[in-house]
Amino acid sequence: MLDVPGPARTAGGIFHRLDTEWAALCADAAVQAAVADWLVADQLADAVAAVADARATAVAASWARTLGPAQVLAALRPGAGRLSDELTDAVLRALLRRAAGGGRPATLAARVIVQAMIPAAVRLARGQVRATGGRTFDAVASLTVAGLFEVARCGRIHTRAGRPAANLMLDTLRYVCAGLAADQEDRGERLAAAEHLPDAAPGPFAQAHAGEVKAAAAAAGLTPVGRAAEAETASARLELLELVLDAMAIGALSPADGRAIAWHYTTAAVPDAEAAARAGTTPGAWQRRRSRSVARLTAGLSHRPAA
Repeated sequence: MLDVPGPARTAGGIFHRLDTEWAALCADAAVQAAVADWLVADQLADAVAAVADARATAVAASWARTLGPAQVLAALRPGAGRLSDELTDAVLRALLRRAAGGGRPATLAARVIVQAMIPAAVRLARGQVRATGGRTFDAVASLTVAGLFEVARCGRIHTRAGRPAANLMLDTLRYVCAGLAADQEDRGERLAAAEHLPDAAPGPFAQAHAGEVKAAAAAAGLTPVGRAAEAETASARLELLELVLDAMAIGALSPADGRAIAWHYTTAAVPDAEAAARAGTTPGAWQRRRSRSVARLTAGLSHRPAA
């Protein structure tokens, strides 16, 4: 029976504490056997073993049993700790699916995800300390780790189009920002106006995420062909596209429903007559589709997991 604790939430040196806890997990035979079983069941054992060079020191008949958390981490952090190739995406998505389940196996899967994302979590925490001020790194780091663990367990990330690591950290950032804002309100500090300040120089993470959303939207046919590309750069427009992509990913909206919304709500909107002609229907039918699609999207947002 696995006995896997959640990530520590105390402030001092949380990343050091996680590394110490990780060493204990890697030495636990029950944990190693569970992770090896996952990799075999998900048909990822061969690829992970190749990355971790597990076969080089194992008997041919039992090499899979040498796989464990350490080998998974090696697959999730190729090179200089960057999540970059198809294998890392496949392993991370498999872990996210397991983390969305119940019981100790889900807790263990989420814990592996947290360890893999520690370099990104450190960067996120440092950025929020600089951006908000008045808080120690340890306090923001603890909130970041708690958010990362909760987001990994929610089951939402692996259904969204795009890179799973970027999606995971985006929702963790939202969790952290919400927690910091709530703390500010508890202290009587009103920072709501700051949310409306323009971000003249978005950071590398924001730029990369915006590029992923635009690419996914174009692939799904949500970007009107021949319209002004600069319309896609507005943060509100990107948020709308992301919401529509989420709804399409879970089957709440069809591709035609998504286009009915995305083609209309943009500064370079496609006129209903033109959109209806492209879709092979009438303007009235196209307008009714858009109204129904907006209603379904709005209803879905009311049940969306809190970030």
